[in-house]
Amino acid sequence: MDLWQKNLTVDPITSLLSSENNAIVYFTRRDLLEDNVKSVKILWKLPEAKKILKKQQNDGSWKYPAGKKHIRSQENYNQLETYRILGELVEKYGFNREHASIQKAAEFIFQFQTEEGDFRGIYGNQYATTYSPAIMELLIKAGYQDDSHIEKGFKWLLSMLQEDGGWIVPLRTSSKTLKQALNESDPIQPDRSKPFSHLVTGMVLRAFAAHPKYRKSDEAKKAGELLISRFFKNDKYPDRQSKNFWERVSFPFWFTDIIAALDSLFFLGFNTNNPEIKGALNFLKYKQNENGNFNLKIIRGRDKDLPHWICLAVCRLFKRYYNRHK
Repeated sequence: MDLWQKNLTVDPITSLLSSENNAIVYFTRRDLLEDNVKSVKILWKLPEAKKILKKQQNDGSWKYPAGKKHIRSQENYNQLETYRILGELVEKYGFNREHASIQKAAEFIFQFQTEEGDFRGIYGNQYATTYSPAIMELLIKAGYQDDSHIEKGFKWLLSMLQEDGGWIVPLRTSSKTLKQALNESDPIQPDRSKPFSHLVTGMVLRAFAAHPKYRKSDEAKKAGELLISRFFKNDKYPDRQSKNFWERVSFPFWFTDIIAALDSLFFLGFNTNNPEIKGALNFLKYKQNENGNFNLKIIRGRDKDLPHWICLAVCRLFKRYYNRHK
């Protein structure tokens, strides 16, 4: 048994390998057991992946099934849905820019990038310091790390730093309600003196963590320390404010939770010498049940295999952190 497995309550390998989901078995063998597996492209041919691809529209997007016009246009709902589907394809089936569908999706998303560098529309005309970096993360993982759109996005993110070194949703620093802000024709500028939001900072750091250059930046390191300081605490702002959201998880990652945060922090250079990191890993350890899965509330998706996907995500964390110096 490997060192990372010894740090869990139950060895989950047997459970993961017995999954009827071919993608979960593949990633378990590749990432946890380090087996010599075939190219990830074999997952692109799975019926589940093909079913997703079949619904892609001619413009490269996927259509959001239902929306409220007073919140955002159909095109911007489709931007949100395309981001969601991109997560499914990249994280569950290993798709990258070699596939034409990813190229088409990227071109659709790139049209929402403004001159400033943000991807706009999901929050109307307001800055989306949550979804912009989350979109960037997936595009980087799909092979767009050297694309000029990504570089432009990072310059914008760095320009949006608060005085304390973290990030916020700028509209939340104004006196306007969300409805009022969404009706504004220009983006509300942030009050830089306000404290950072760990929800937002955690989502921004996913983009930094995914990028081989920006993950080494001083700004990412400082923001990582801020994120760690907020583990299992309430956010400063009303969006997902309760500390309970730290243990409400999803896969692919969406908002900031303890699994997504630990995933980013590893790539930013943090390790188990940090007592908060060690404590968070122990928290996950004691959430494990006898089947090897984790007793955490899964908040997004209808995939019946989500408990196994969450288990795989946690196991990747344990392997990275505990086998780091192997």
